[in-house]
Amino acid sequence: MTTPASAPAAAPTAATTGHGGTAAEGLPTAPGTGRPRGLLRRHRDFRHLWIGETANKYGSAVTGLALPLIAVTSLDADTFQVGLLGAAGWLPWLLIGLPAGVWVDRLRCRPVMLTATAVSLVLYATVPLAALAGTLTLWHLLVVALLAGAAGVFFQTAYTAFLPQLLDPADQAEGNAKLHGSASAAGIAGLGTGGLIAQLAGPVNGLLANTATFLLSLGCTARIGHREPGRGERPRRALRQEIGEGLRLLGSDVWFRTFTLFGAASNLVLTGYQSLLVVFLIREVGVDKGTVGLLLALASTGGIVGAAVARRVAARLGTSRGMLVLELALPALAVLIPLTGPGAGLGWYLLGGFGVSCGIVAGNVIKSTFQQRYCPPDLLGRLSASSAVLNFGAIPLGALLAGFLGTQIGVRPAMWLMTAGVPLAALILWCSPMRRVRDLPTERRAERN
Repeated sequence: MTTPASAPAAAPTAATTGHGGTAAEGLPTAPGTGRPRGLLRRHRDFRHLWIGETANKYGSAVTGLALPLIAVTSLDADTFQVGLLGAAGWLPWLLIGLPAGVWVDRLRCRPVMLTATAVSLVLYATVPLAALAGTLTLWHLLVVALLAGAAGVFFQTAYTAFLPQLLDPADQAEGNAKLHGSASAAGIAGLGTGGLIAQLAGPVNGLLANTATFLLSLGCTARIGHREPGRGERPRRALRQEIGEGLRLLGSDVWFRTFTLFGAASNLVLTGYQSLLVVFLIREVGVDKGTVGLLLALASTGGIVGAAVARRVAARLGTSRGMLVLELALPALAVLIPLTGPGAGLGWYLLGGFGVSCGIVAGNVIKSTFQQRYCPPDLLGRLSASSAVLNFGAIPLGALLAGFLGTQIGVRPAMWLMTAGVPLAALILWCSPMRRVRDLPTERRAERN
């Protein structure tokens, strides 16, 4: 593990507790309290990464709401076209996800993140410009979603490999919790303000928020002082051979295999119902554009709660048992969402959406920390990309499936089918070794052989 360039003089130890937490010995303490100072206060580089990521997630949330709203209200897109738009942003994981993992392992992660953010900024800026010129079409939105999704493949893969280099093992659990919590909060703010902007000025203007947020993300990432060592010392082999290493690690390890299969099945059904939400709430339930953003934002507060409680649940129950509880019980509330109706009936969506958001984010905090500790560092990019190809590759399939079902049998019946799949997908975790152990392993695979 590379020590961050801005780490305090007394570097944190790498010791871990029996509950999957981190030892506090050696950490700078807050004056007069004896408690370790927070990671954001004592780690300058992580603070820049955190601010930049929060801004990035805010802009992405605005985009995620604005694009389907533009398609539905400005371009009169049908249900299948809205599903196709949702699929386009995730299709690049299927197309370039595997080679992207190899390229990230060969390159320094920070320049990859900077380039991907700059490309996304330019792409999203073309939408309001085309609208002003009167040339905006559904094909334009599809191309922007596809290319921005490709940039996202490189950003997410590089980001996953960069974080363990920036933080010592003792800080990774706190870092993951803060990043997931702030991402949820930024998503809430993005959905809420995006819906308000769409209501007051039109959904196209909602994308203008991305200009400032992506610029802030670029500036913060550029100010990170940590510099990664060159990757030239590792001999480069054939692209197919290096891709194979990541796939073999994924397929041969029961923990990586379990999480990847669960992620793929879960994303298939989660994206399925989420890709129909805008159409469902506007055309089936009868709410206006501003209320759509407010409802999505309120339901997403579950993500903040999930990030806040993840470490406590893992410490009390164990990382394995805690993840089972979080991923099985809470997301199962998704089956309440198709009951949503006008007035008080909106509460069904809020309850179901809150449960899904809380359980998924809390589970992701535990899983991210496990993967960063357990995976060999030189394979982390390839492992991340290999698992993401299946995890994120299921997203466009879910969006297309939901769009097809919504067209053939109606939006509300399609919502019933998609949400019923959420608790069924979680059975993959229950049927794995997770229910037989208290904690997930913390040893890296390279040390186990």
